[in-house]
Amino acid sequence: MGGTEDWRRQRSAMASLAFHLSFLLFFASFIIPTSCDAESLNSIKPAALFVFGDSLFDSGNNQFVDGSRPSPTNYWPYGETFFEHPTGRVCDGRIVPDFIALFANLPILSPYLQPGEHDFTDGTNFASAGSGVLDGTQPGTINLNTQLSYFKNVKKWLRQKLGDEEARKMLMNAVYLFSTGGNDYFSLSSKDPNATQSYQGEYVGMVIGNLTNVLKEIYKIGGRKIAFQNVGPLGCTPGTKATDPSLGEGCAELPMALARQHNRMLSNTLNKLERELPGFKYSIFDYYNSLNDRILNPSKYGFKEGKVACCGSGPYRGKNCGGNNGTAEYELCSNPSEYVWFDMAHTTEGANWQLAKLMWSGSPKVTGPCNLKQLFLNLYDYQIL
Repeated sequence: MGGTEDWRRQRSAMASLAFHLSFLLFFASFIIPTSCDAESLNSIKPAALFVFGDSLFDSGNNQFVDGSRPSPTNYWPYGETFFEHPTGRVCDGRIVPDFIALFANLPILSPYLQPGEHDFTDGTNFASAGSGVLDGTQPGTINLNTQLSYFKNVKKWLRQKLGDEEARKMLMNAVYLFSTGGNDYFSLSSKDPNATQSYQGEYVGMVIGNLTNVLKEIYKIGGRKIAFQNVGPLGCTPGTKATDPSLGEGCAELPMALARQHNRMLSNTLNKLERELPGFKYSIFDYYNSLNDRILNPSKYGFKEGKVACCGSGPYRGKNCGGNNGTAEYELCSNPSEYVWFDMAHTTEGANWQLAKLMWSGSPKVTGPCNLKQLFLNLYDYQIL
């Protein structure tokens, strides 16, 4: 009997220990996000969204850059589909960050440089068409380091507006969304089309190194949740294909190879940062393959044309969309929603809607390890981190 009683006492103690461990693990799950699991969007105040990058995400900043020349995107038919006037977006309508804001119950974000009063508590858009990760990629645009400096100004504004603790909470729960790198690789492909494999690797390493420094600065400022649209199929844009008739139905290999190498290194880098930086979470949307499949198989996604742009002139309508000193020098399709591409390198609102949905709620094979919905809804306890 004594042995039986001892066994019962041990079993009771083990059950009690298991209960307390379960309780502690349950409690801890509300302190620090340990996975991409999240609660309902409707149950929380929307986290802010800060957007960085290039023309794929620019909501109009380049219109307000000092000394900038009028851009074709300031003229019709840019903006025709949704806004019914040009906004500075390189699209017939809305771009991916506009839809992400919609899904996250946020207003469409104004460009940071837009004149007037700003309220940054919902976030803002720093992206600049033509910009790169490297400072010298395209003069006259807002490179990524300058965008970072603008974000530091926003942090100061938030501290003054909300106080230090509330600003810290907001920055920690905000999502930082990037589309950058493509222009750096367009630049290398045009300036050095015969770049050796060794130099290509060095160049990609330099881009990723600079990008990593920016991410570490955002982390130091308080950011924890980073989201990327990776670099797309650069060699398959109408503009790239139009410059080389010998490509036929194929794509230019150098920009494609650079994009693939960048995307591999980006994934490895973000994975490493997650291991090294407490609380760091990330999401990568596979823009490269998602867009490429729409180019190759447009009808599968409801489009009629995947290789020729809706707006432009010449082969593939690969140049000259928009006004040139007020003069139209382009052909324009009657229905942009039937096209994947709107102009030489930028997708239509219809394609952007599909791509944004994949970024927001796609499976881990497309957007991982978290999708954006999961990233938005992972909340932090500010006393712990």
